[in-house]
Amino acid sequence: VWKPAERVIAAAFDTPVVGWRGKRVNTLRLWSAQPIDPILLDAFNAGDHIGALRESNKAESLTRVLYPADATPAGQELRLRQEFFFSSASLQDILRRHLQQYDDFTSLPDKVAIQLNDTHPAVSIAELMRLLCDVHGLEFDQAWDITRGTIAYTNHTLLPEALESWPVPLFERLLPRHMQIIYAINAKVLLEARKTKNFSDTEIRSISLIEEGGSRRVRMGNLAFVGSHSINGVSALHTDLMKVTVFADLHKLYPDRINNKTNGITPRRWLQQCNPGLTGLIREAIGDDFLDDAEKLRALDKFATDSAFQEKFAAVKRNNKVALANLVASRMGVKIDPSAMFDIQIKRIHEYKRQLLNVIEAVALYDQIRSRPELDWVPRVKLFAGKAAPSYHNAKLIIKLINDVARTINNDPAVRGLLKVVFVPNYNVSLAEVMVPAADLSEQISTAGMEASGTGNMKFGLNGALTIGTLDGANVEMRDNVGEDNIKIFGLRADEVANLRTDGHNPRAIIEGSHELAQALSAISSGVFSPDDRNRYSELIEGIYSHDWFMVAADFDAYAQAQREVDELWNDKSAWSEKTIRNTARMGWFSSDRTIRQYAKEIWRAG
Repeated sequence: VWKPAERVIAAAFDTPVVGWRGKRVNTLRLWSAQPIDPILLDAFNAGDHIGALRESNKAESLTRVLYPADATPAGQELRLRQEFFFSSASLQDILRRHLQQYDDFTSLPDKVAIQLNDTHPAVSIAELMRLLCDVHGLEFDQAWDITRGTIAYTNHTLLPEALESWPVPLFERLLPRHMQIIYAINAKVLLEARKTKNFSDTEIRSISLIEEGGSRRVRMGNLAFVGSHSINGVSALHTDLMKVTVFADLHKLYPDRINNKTNGITPRRWLQQCNPGLTGLIREAIGDDFLDDAEKLRALDKFATDSAFQEKFAAVKRNNKVALANLVASRMGVKIDPSAMFDIQIKRIHEYKRQLLNVIEAVALYDQIRSRPELDWVPRVKLFAGKAAPSYHNAKLIIKLINDVARTINNDPAVRGLLKVVFVPNYNVSLAEVMVPAADLSEQISTAGMEASGTGNMKFGLNGALTIGTLDGANVEMRDNVGEDNIKIFGLRADEVANLRTDGHNPRAIIEGSHELAQALSAISSGVFSPDDRNRYSELIEGIYSHDWFMVAADFDAYAQAQREVDELWNDKSAWSEKTIRNTARMGWFSSDRTIRQYAKEIWRAG
């Protein structure tokens, strides 16, 4: 019997979400945590005016700041409390509403679909079991069947460290009843694995909900997997890799659960709203059918070689670039030329997404422009934006490096304005709505095998940008849809990355064999771009020399070569326009309408 030491009120705030053309109105229910006693009068009357508000502050902390830094025990506890609060509030609401219409919970899997968006709400599995067993009196086995029939899980990452896990002492102290339930689930699953699949001890350890190596931890990814009837990846490559990497043994135990639902983006926001100029041009060319069915954009293909349409398409892009240039000038005081190629990488800052590879190539290009001024260099503006996790030191350092490199390059008259580097701060959707339509080149350069899908790649392509990228995540399906000639693919494949890591990788030899790379790394490491702290980036660069886990050195030469090929293409304006138009025309399959139809039909059984 769980007797919680802390109780709060979950107050619902509903936002109506009106569907396309107003045919449907859904409700987005958000939760605010409120105290049962807003002010402790005894403490207030005793003169402890701050202490009188401690219950209010403790409750409000649950919803005031989400995703707190979890590098400290206090941060971890707040994050787990937040995840439980939102999960429990939503589940209690779902069960309450279900009982208003039906006599019992046997029909819950037929009437309700709960989709776990990664591992953050995975505690919902234990909480739904608690509610069904402890509050509503169901037997454990019946509750387990209902829970698995109702819940499905979308995995968004192959990074083991991103699959949440919690220290058992923390979990047991905060949620003791849920810990009991997780132990019971674990016993049920492990006994099933022994009995039906004759799992070895190694396989048992792999699928266990409790990590026993070192400090014991609750594995939320494994809990999400065993407690769901469907587990989906978000791109074809990602889904295939799930089966042989992070969930290999769980896939062996439950071989029919993993399926793919490639991500999509809504064309209402990422074309019609953010790029009205291009939307109007497309309507003029092919009519309005694409507004209701994005795959009808394919009709634009026939205009790809039409010189008059190419000019109109380029004029729309130019206007969008002027808008971004004005934003950068007003916000940062940096002037950028709309005639230059706008080379943009906007996404979460992470070493596997390889903003570091991009900025190192910028340093190498900077060296070449200064040493070979007689060459016909393509004017280029490299724009970055994105945020890093609060305690991710190297990601923060990469942001600092981009800004340091930008300061040096942008103020060097020897570059003659041929290269600019800009890190636009405070990245959010509103900023993306300006940057995406203005992009000429879309950077999708993650280490192959590490990006689940990506959606920025889809947004850029829909708005007529050429993609430079690795065969990773949804880039694979983008290549298949837009055609190999209309995307610039470079670098190692996922299997090649895996083989290099297994067989041994010698980045130092690669660096010594690449003059451009060696020179760029030396400049960064020696403090050329950080004269105020010569050693600021020495450890970051040493990581590339010593192990190069993210294959920055391994892919550098291929990336630099691909960039020079992009330069050649840029100089052929007709060929460039044809490829960018075909990108817009062939991106309709990546509409979220298609994605959600697949979820509804194949997972939620609603279509």
